[in-house]
Amino acid sequence: MTNRNSIGIGMIGSGFARSTQIPGFRACEGVRVVAIASARRERAAAVAREFEIPFVGSDWREVVEHADVDLVSIVTPPSTHLEMTLHALAHGKAVLCEKPMAMDAAETGEMRRAADASGTLALLDHELRFLEGRRRAREMLRAGEIGRVRHASVIYRADSRADAGRIWDWWSDASKGGGALGAIGSHVLDGFHWLLEGAQIARVFCQLSTHVAARPAAAAESGALRPVTSDDAANLILNFSGGELLAETGATAGVSMSFVEAGEPSHRLEIFGERGALRVESDGALWHAELGAGAWRRVDVAPGELAPGMHDNGWARGFTRFAREIVRALSEGRHTVADAATFADGHRTQLVLDAARRSHLSGSWATPEGI
Repeated sequence: MTNRNSIGIGMIGSGFARSTQIPGFRACEGVRVVAIASARRERAAAVAREFEIPFVGSDWREVVEHADVDLVSIVTPPSTHLEMTLHALAHGKAVLCEKPMAMDAAETGEMRRAADASGTLALLDHELRFLEGRRRAREMLRAGEIGRVRHASVIYRADSRADAGRIWDWWSDASKGGGALGAIGSHVLDGFHWLLEGAQIARVFCQLSTHVAARPAAAAESGALRPVTSDDAANLILNFSGGELLAETGATAGVSMSFVEAGEPSHRLEIFGERGALRVESDGALWHAELGAGAWRRVDVAPGELAPGMHDNGWARGFTRFAREIVRALSEGRHTVADAATFADGHRTQLVLDAARRSHLSGSWATPEGI
């Protein structure tokens, strides 16, 4: 850390960075967002004007190397994460990397080793760990309030990519890291690892789907259709092993994720134990069901703070708290944040994502390698 009176944040990216991360950091005391860059400089410049960010880089390296930047927040497509992270760590900067961590376990392994060698703070943006309802659910699981876990379920449903007229972008490109499995599956797997502390995902069966197979190219390309190579829906079956929270026979999970399903959006996590169940909704609302009761009971959980300028949702409320914890750690010269996802956590998740992709290609169960 420097001797300045405030912590300098450098942003790479202008999408989620603008809607969530910049407002989250600006709500923290002793913080300045001092630099920003994006693949399109005009977007970065617009965000800089909106939030009074003094420096706009023509290249992301200018943000990393800026003298006033203490933390580099990487909010870009997964295909860029490896290079940006290694460059930031080599320059002694703390790193917050967006999920999924990288393209495959070879990359996440390299990032993890670099972070370990650097001795600086290096975290993944799994902000749902800081959602109050999930934190309370974890406490209840540890306390044995639903008994040992038999099964878990996640349903994620949205129609944000259902319109075939939506313009082709990096999210449509598997080579850039686009797709439902990486975007939401990384959150789901990290959530399972964190909530079911000590448990491992032993096997995975996965089916990926691309329901919208082509999208209009940008206007500069005359509006021709471009093929979509990423998945817009993913379905997984998981087998768990190990850990004190699981039933003696182990536990299973079912995961359904889609960006092409109309109706009310949903992001629901359910965990079923020997004596009951827990359910956490997308906004952090927590429900508890006792075995035989035949009904869910709302658990009284505070919604958590929401930084000014954010849309009210679970991602935003989770990041509001997460940003504050990151800033506190940097202010105190710490390289860790309690309950935050580390690069080691991200590598473990990536091993399962890689296995899921192998399962899809083979049509059979796959075992994560190296866990």
